[in-house]
Amino acid sequence: MNNWIALIITFAAALGWLRLMDFFAHRGWIESRLSRKIIHIGTGPIFVLCWLLFDDISAARWMAALVPFAITVQFALIGLGIMKDEASVKAMSRTGDPKEILRGPLFYGIVFVVMTLVFWKDSPVGIIALMLMCGGDGIADVVGRRVKSAKLPWSREKSVVGSLAVFAGGWLLAVLVVAIFVSAGVFGGSSTSYFFPIAIIAFVGMLVESLPFREVDNLTVTIAAVFLGMFLF
Repeated sequence: MNNWIALIITFAAALGWLRLMDFFAHRGWIESRLSRKIIHIGTGPIFVLCWLLFDDISAARWMAALVPFAITVQFALIGLGIMKDEASVKAMSRTGDPKEILRGPLFYGIVFVVMTLVFWKDSPVGIIALMLMCGGDGIADVVGRRVKSAKLPWSREKSVVGSLAVFAGGWLLAVLVVAIFVSAGVFGGSSTSYFFPIAIIAFVGMLVESLPFREVDNLTVTIAAVFLGMFLF
């Protein structure tokens, strides 16, 4: 497929998902906190799977990275108050304050730009780190607030069930997306050979996410996954 067509499709898919969630949140059909996490969970896999549309040339990763870069710039402009977008603020903030977008959502976009440029389709490490951030950190909040369980002694705002969701959600999403890339011939070996290394990375990601640091999980979980992934792969 022509890389320009692939770029257009990737933009359309990512922005379509974002605007759909913005619309739902703005209409009040889903609460802001839930829409924020649905965006967090779904945008990443959609974007990464679109990598398969690009040709294997050096410029492809740069073209693909334009998508999260453009969205990240939009986040920054909204968070700084330069651009007005009530639907996005409603969908991506907890309290309706645009400045909240300058933390978690902005870090999310930056991580996607960096992982795309550094790892691309050369290594599964970038994909695993991104899917752990999306599936793990994203699902933790959704599950943790709906299933009552004991709080972690070292992080009273986080629960045992939420941490287990980080592990299960991150592992499952990473395994699924990596398996698709293996089936497409991008990565070698069998899909099952990735199960255990990804489980180790997901476990460490769970421990890192459980630490009592607010708004930086998108960075800390990804960094931990990258360092461990480079050792295991």
